Formats: sequence, C-alpha cells, structure tokens
Amino acid sequence: MLYVRTHFTTFNPSMKLIALLVCFFACNLFSAVRAISPTLNLSKTKFRAQEARNFCLEHHLNTTYCILADMSLPSGVKRLVVWDFRKNDTLLTCLVSHGCGKGPWSKDNPIFSNIPDSHCTALGKYKIDERAYSQWGIHVKYLLSGFSTTNTNAMKRQVVFHSWDKIANNEIYPDGTPEGWGCPAISNNSMKIIDALLRKQRRHVLLWIYN
Repeated sequence: MLYVRTHFTTFNPSMKLIALLVCFFACNLFSAVRAISPTLNLSKTKFRAQEARNFCLEHHLNTTYCILADMSLPSGVKRLVVWDFRKNDTLLTCLVSHGCGKGPWSKDNPIFSNIPDSHCTALGKYKIDERAYSQWGIHVKYLLSGFSTTNTNAMKRQVVFHSWDKIANNEIYPDGTPEGWGCPAISNNSMKIIDALLRKQRRHVLLWIYN
C-alpha cells in the first residue's frame, strides 16, 4: 500500500482521475462477469430429483440420497449434486469432469457416447455399485452399472466414479476441468465426503448424468 501511495502522488490530477476511472470500470466489469457465470438451477434440480426418487422406488434403490450431474453446465462450475431426498435439498455440490472424446475437448459442449473407446461420457441413470481400489485420487472408485440404453456399456468401458488430483475443490469457470476418458471424476475432498456417505448406505445409490 505504501508503494502505491508514494507513486500515486507523482501523478497530475488528470492522471489520477483516469486511474480511478480505470479501477472503477475494471471492478465493475469483473463483478459483471461473475454475475453472469452459469450456476446450478435449483428448480430444475428439484424436478430431476423427484423423477429420480420415483425411479429409486421402482428399482429398489436408496431413497435417502441420489447423485445428479447436470452436464448442460460448463465443467468449470459445480454441476454434480448429492441430493437429500428427506430435506428435498442439496447436501453437497462439486465439480465433475466429462470425457474428452476423440476430437478437441470442449468444456462447454461435450459429446456424449456409449460406444467403447469413444472416450466420451455416457448419459443416463447408473447404479453406484461395488467399491474398489483406484489408481487415481484417494484410491477409491465405485463401479457403475447402466440402467439406460445410453449407458449399457459402462462396465465394458470401465467407466467408474472416482476422484482425481487434477479436479479442483472450488469453481474455476470460465476455465474447465481437465478431461478424462468418460468417467465422472471429482476432487479428492469431494470423494472423501461422498465415499463416507456411500459406505453407510444399505441400498445402492442412483447416479444420474443428464444434459
């Protein structure tokens, strides 16, 4: 602060005014950019959660929690939600990666596919299955079984739910998360919380990835 004051006094009045105006507009521009950053739509999430609950009841899955991933949002914002059915509200939100595909990776408009070796994320409802060792992140992964025609190859493609050191804890928009080969990967800290939650459940939890 002393450095700024010492050199600011060498400006003439017009230069001081210009400097103040530049600071003013820069601050307001930064605020405006932050204001238009996309965020999770709670009403849309609640609607999906209600449909998810009906699905869980029908397929004898966990009716306390589900995990929803809204891939219509850029990967730099928190688009994965642990939903608490009892409170009808979010328990946790975090970043989640999507697959890079065969072409140039897109943080905003990913391509989705169920085809083996496509390196794409597959949309649809998954049963979070067996817990196993992972070479990534905190060395925990959950196998995924696809319920939908759009994700029937999850096991064959070895698409799993895991953590990754490269996934940030906080939002990084307008940047995007690093790309993977189709697995929904989250930060280590997020996985520690979700892993502890999943291990307490008697029934399998639903993961629904939608766009």
